[in-house]
Amino acid sequence: MRERNNLLENSLQEKQPVEFTAMGLEQLAELKKQLAEEKKSKQTAKPTQKKNPNPVDPVVLIIGKLQRLYPKAFPKNPTPKVPLKIGILEDLQARSEEIGISTEDLQLAIKTWCKSSRYWQACKEGADRLDLDGNPDGVVEATGAAHAKGMVRKQAKAKQSPTE
Repeated sequence: MRERNNLLENSLQEKQPVEFTAMGLEQLAELKKQLAEEKKSKQTAKPTQKKNPNPVDPVVLIIGKLQRLYPKAFPKNPTPKVPLKIGILEDLQARSEEIGISTEDLQLAIKTWCKSSRYWQACKEGADRLDLDGNPDGVVEATGAAHAKGMVRKQAKAKQSPTE
């Protein structure tokens, strides 16, 4: 390759016709081999990241963090969920910087946590509502229990009806 470039430069300076040497089959094979080795070394140098076929929902990660920080208020399955105190979201949002979760993410996590059938089943009349530390802070009243019972029925009905 250098020889060709030198010939080209010399011929341009001397204003003579350019002579190109033909590349033999052995040289072509060697060049092909070198290019393949370079490509292979580049591929091994840069391992490709495989995409996770089942990415984890960010809300699940936030709930997991809440379960680690406040295990009495956010118990892990199979332990039954507990009714949370009225205003638990505001308590969490007041601690959002401390725990490193944005107020919007906390709102979404509480919404997801409290709309599950496990949560509604825990909301029976007279059951203690718990604060973040697991201390009783109010009780589930009759209206709250009735609402929870209706939500359990509604979710069960939604699961039974065929989706179109």
